[in-house]
Amino acid sequence: MPVANRAIRAAPIQALYNRAAMNERPAREAPATEAGHLAASIAAYRSDDFYDEAFSAPGVPRPHYRNLIQTLAAIPDSEVRDRRARIEQAFMNQGVTFTIYRDDAGTERVLPFDPMPRIVTRRKWERIEAGLRQRVWALNEFIDDIYHGQRILADGTIPADLVLSAPNFRPEFMGFDVPKRVYIHIVGSDLIRDENGDIYVLEDNLRTPSGVSYVLANRQVMKWIFPALFSVHNVRPVEFYPQDLLHTLRHVSPGGREDPTIALLTPGIYNSAYFEHTYLAKAMGIELVEGQDLIVDDGIVYMRTTRGPRRIDVLYRRVDDDFLDTLAFRPDSLLGAAGMVNAARLGNITIANSIGVGVADDKALYAYVPRIVKYYTGSDPLLPNVPTYVGADRLDLAYILENLPRLVIKTRNDSGGYGMVIGSHATRAELDDARARLVADPRNHIAQPTMALSTHPTFSADGLVARHVDLRPYVLYGDEIRVLPGGLTRVALQAGSLIVNSSQGGGSKDMWVLASDFDVVD
Repeated sequence: MPVANRAIRAAPIQALYNRAAMNERPAREAPATEAGHLAASIAAYRSDDFYDEAFSAPGVPRPHYRNLIQTLAAIPDSEVRDRRARIEQAFMNQGVTFTIYRDDAGTERVLPFDPMPRIVTRRKWERIEAGLRQRVWALNEFIDDIYHGQRILADGTIPADLVLSAPNFRPEFMGFDVPKRVYIHIVGSDLIRDENGDIYVLEDNLRTPSGVSYVLANRQVMKWIFPALFSVHNVRPVEFYPQDLLHTLRHVSPGGREDPTIALLTPGIYNSAYFEHTYLAKAMGIELVEGQDLIVDDGIVYMRTTRGPRRIDVLYRRVDDDFLDTLAFRPDSLLGAAGMVNAARLGNITIANSIGVGVADDKALYAYVPRIVKYYTGSDPLLPNVPTYVGADRLDLAYILENLPRLVIKTRNDSGGYGMVIGSHATRAELDDARARLVADPRNHIAQPTMALSTHPTFSADGLVARHVDLRPYVLYGDEIRVLPGGLTRVALQAGSLIVNSSQGGGSKDMWVLASDFDVVD
């Protein structure tokens, strides 16, 4: 039977905070020395030569951070530590965790949460939002073109071989028409700010982007910790995301069915994002299923229930293409169902995101996204790319090999920080190994300059310290393109580290998008 009908570990998230609130103590008057410790930490805060999100200069908070900084300066340091410990314990008790696959010390951990929120002004967010809408629309047009006329390849705008040889290009889907011509229903692009505060797109995640459940959980944490600050700052809500996601999935149901049956396909409890799968399924009121719950009969996908098979119209899959169908892809997979690809081709089920969209988030193709945006929209990208060198290009490869210590080397389809070498932080042996891999398989690698990621105040044992951050906003594409007014701010918790991925020791913050203007743009 579907996983949602079994006893699952992740209880409703609201119960987590109701339980925590029962233990919350009334605010108390802090001794001057104790309250002064955090105030002194704020006064001593430095971000060196990096662009800092919260401070324009030492001791000078940016206008939209002033209320928050003043509030923090009055909070006892011990109180902050106590609240952080209680949140972490509540997260662990309720299963708000993620999994590290390559860690001999143990795989399941609580995602570290830092209670110092990141704030973005309304005007800054409007520009980000417009850039994301433009980018997602163009990428969707690109995917439709690649699986139909391939005009962009015939025109020579991007190298045809780069696309047609991509590991996630699916020739099986040539000529396949998806409902409403929407292929990428859920997108999570990664953004950074450089030393000047300018925003760049670092990469796009179009296959099975994860992390939005932490956005929702983090917001509920912050509402408990700093309830008054939300009214002072007029923070835009994020809690409606599950309903918007459900609306998006309903919109793309095959044949335009008004009341489609929707299910979320999970690889199971050992997947790194299993908490998110259970959270979203419960929040949307849909079934959570595994491959063993699915059967395909006469081109129709059913899920087993206690009342017999029930047809599925839309499948929100959190399983990669290769594991969806043993007849079309990997014959050893236990995560999907034999015949699912044929059911999709017959128009009997919508798979979100569509099979084959990985061709557009291949890191080697990322270098050409500005051309893609220009080709389909007629306009330059509103959000620029980080400069990228492609190993498959002879001149780019020569540049990469000559400048390894100044570049970040990435493999084409790894994620989570795996397969990445930061030249400026690498040992001689690591650089030699990267060089050997590049020479042996240049097509599988790209390189980017080491960007001076912006910093943000983050709590540590020594008070507030500067740590590097990035941002993953979430976009839904259904009847329209919706951008969640917020996102997952990931933070590199180790001093000097540029790797923010949770799988590499990073944490997260709540992000506040303001509904009001401030005198200056952040």
